[in-house]
Amino acid sequence: MSKDKPGDPGQKAGYTHFGFEEVRTADKQQRVREVFSSVARRYDVMNDLMSFGIHRLWKRFVIDLAGVRPGERVLDVAGGTGDVSFRAARKAGAGFHATVCDINGDMLEVGRQRALKQYLDDKVSFVEGNAEKLAFPDRSFDAYTIAFGIRNVPQIELALAEAHRVLKHGGRFLCLEFSTVEMPGLDKLYDLFSFNVIPQIGRAVTGDAESYRYLVESIRQFPRPSAFAEMISAAGFARVSWQSLSGGIVALHSGWRL
Repeated sequence: MSKDKPGDPGQKAGYTHFGFEEVRTADKQQRVREVFSSVARRYDVMNDLMSFGIHRLWKRFVIDLAGVRPGERVLDVAGGTGDVSFRAARKAGAGFHATVCDINGDMLEVGRQRALKQYLDDKVSFVEGNAEKLAFPDRSFDAYTIAFGIRNVPQIELALAEAHRVLKHGGRFLCLEFSTVEMPGLDKLYDLFSFNVIPQIGRAVTGDAESYRYLVESIRQFPRPSAFAEMISAAGFARVSWQSLSGGIVALHSGWRL
């Protein structure tokens, strides 16, 4: 298993990780798109099953930390089915608007249908787009959120630079991502569950074990929290901090665009 991480000097130029496989950077985007097209219709059900529903608490924590307010505009990148944006819209109140930007049209379509059913289609819009090259003007959002999506981006540094570009001065960056479990005992149980149980749940629920095997592997290839914090700082963000949740299963990073 390769231990290289995005941005490591050991990574061959023009290549990145697709799980434990090394692939051309130009090819990863399409392969990630195929993964999420395969699981889109059952993605939210799988999130509940894989996390025993705890992902809802993690996402609520993101919105609480974001401090969304009436009249603000939030960009939710890799937001797919809209889970984080819906929570923000309910909390923020009048005049708030969230834009979900995702590279996968199938995930976005699920999100649009969910927005209609929840009467949130006036507060949450869905746009197909690339995190590495956002089609939004400079300094146009009050906050940028990305939950469980940054590790799927082929060139993370480009996505972070774009996040910095589209945020207003004083804008908030928040990234929720799976992380490194370091609690003795929990790390072994987590690996056992991840590699042996999650792909089988994926097979039973979505008919696709391989996509969930990739998602498990991609977590192990993501930088440790301190290294990712350095990448966020290098993109120009100030007051960068992070905190581990649930024994290190996930980490929440934040920063400010000054």
